[in-house]
Amino acid sequence: MDQYRNSILVKASDLFVACLEEEGVEYIFGVPGEENADFMLSLADSKKIQFILTRHEQGAAFMAEVYGRLTGNPAGCLGTLGPGASNLITGVANANMDRAPMLVLTGQGSTTRLHKESHQIMDVVGMFEPVTKWAISIRNADTIPEIIRKAVRISRMEKPGAVHIELPEDLAKQETSEKPIRPRRFYRSEPAPRIVKQAFDLLMQAKRPVILAGNGCIRGRASDALRKFCEQTGIGVISTFMAKGCVDLDAPYCLHTVGLGSKDHSNIALDDADLVITLGFDMVEYHPSLWNAQRDKHIVHADFLPAEIDQCYHPEIELIGDVAAMLGELSHLLEGYNDLPFDLSVQQQVRSAMRVELEEYADDKTCGSIRPQKILSDVREVMEADDILLSDVGAHKMWIARHYHCHQANTCLIPNGYCSMGFALPGAIAASLIYPKRHILAIAGDGGFLMNVQEMETAKRLNSNIVVLVWEDHGYGLIEWKQETEFKRHTDLSFGNPDWLLLAQSFAWSGHLCTESEALKATLEAAFNESGPSLVVVPVDYRENPLLTERLGRINARM
Repeated sequence: MDQYRNSILVKASDLFVACLEEEGVEYIFGVPGEENADFMLSLADSKKIQFILTRHEQGAAFMAEVYGRLTGNPAGCLGTLGPGASNLITGVANANMDRAPMLVLTGQGSTTRLHKESHQIMDVVGMFEPVTKWAISIRNADTIPEIIRKAVRISRMEKPGAVHIELPEDLAKQETSEKPIRPRRFYRSEPAPRIVKQAFDLLMQAKRPVILAGNGCIRGRASDALRKFCEQTGIGVISTFMAKGCVDLDAPYCLHTVGLGSKDHSNIALDDADLVITLGFDMVEYHPSLWNAQRDKHIVHADFLPAEIDQCYHPEIELIGDVAAMLGELSHLLEGYNDLPFDLSVQQQVRSAMRVELEEYADDKTCGSIRPQKILSDVREVMEADDILLSDVGAHKMWIARHYHCHQANTCLIPNGYCSMGFALPGAIAASLIYPKRHILAIAGDGGFLMNVQEMETAKRLNSNIVVLVWEDHGYGLIEWKQETEFKRHTDLSFGNPDWLLLAQSFAWSGHLCTESEALKATLEAAFNESGPSLVVVPVDYRENPLLTERLGRINARM
């Protein structure tokens, strides 16, 4: 290794930044403090990494998450020690459970005082361990290249997630002669051909196979391979919330989404199936007890990692490795088969039934408040195939999951593992940095939007071309919906709201209040044509929530 060393000494924080540059890190979002001052000054000299100052560390973490989900590469989110670090943790946990690569960078007090009671000192690494793939505190400047190389590799490895690195203030000042390690990528392994052949034989014995596609289907070219496989077989694809767009919404084999607490049309296809092929499936989205309660389904598990052990999820065959590669192998084995033995009639009935519901309120003309179905119908018309919608968490998320569908993967981002509110606004800011020419739409409830409302200033400072669509109901609508469904009553969940147009004006945003269904599409188009960030607020008719519950109940009864 002597050829990689020389006698030139550099400051540890300078080496840290150089290692991040070598890894291709483009953005770090965050709020700095005293304990990472050396790192910040080193970062200020970087020609390759842009630091985005945010108004809260949670917003920084959500921005880094969205960058990771859209690019497959980690960005950094930064906080200082103590409260700065703890403010990051919700967004970090959200990214980790949503499989987004991320580097979590925190400062820390000097190592000379970590062993005792001291101002703002806490075990930050211990706090992050449950919500990251790896958490480490640097104790020697010479180890920085190895730690950063390992951190980026772990964050990108399937399944992707967050990695935490702590840099104490005295370590940042140390000198070292080490240099960055050049990244070397590796190819994901593929399952043995004989295992793929076993899965193929099981498929050919099935009469009513169906595919349940999860988060892993929107990474690593899997979407393209899945579409080819479905064109060959006609087998229907049901996606989880985070797998939206893995197949085109207009494809005849698109059976839309699954994941609501109650069974939906797509569950009819799952119940009818004699073989379920799960692709990149994460239990955090839709537990198998909800679709295999009798434990009688034949299951082929295809994913980057072996199946989680669960009584209701016990696959006969596990295809472990690159999902796109294994789909390619199955497609190859299908060549020459022109008359496949499948009966997919129930799947087509399911698709037809769902299409009717998606089009039901497309021409609604109500005033005063707007139905969720109408809002999303207009949104879909305004958004192009590669435009990006980001959903916050709340009652609107359920409607987006059911009624907004995609032409391409990674064009609808929904938090569905940790499910944190406050995601959409900061996430949209990051999406606009990556795709400045696309329409970026954040949809949030009035509760979730105000949780990170301070990032409106960040959006204006960056002149982010985003539109935020707030569904106003003056309360925590999803909690009310669930309480009403279970207890036939709800606790007090109402709150007041600001004057939305004054709020937009105070942050120098464009602002719109739309109360008529017929005016919504034009309002959205106008907002997207404005320069910089724009706020659109609609009073939402959540009287539709219990009506959807009743409708799903009738589907359950038929099943």
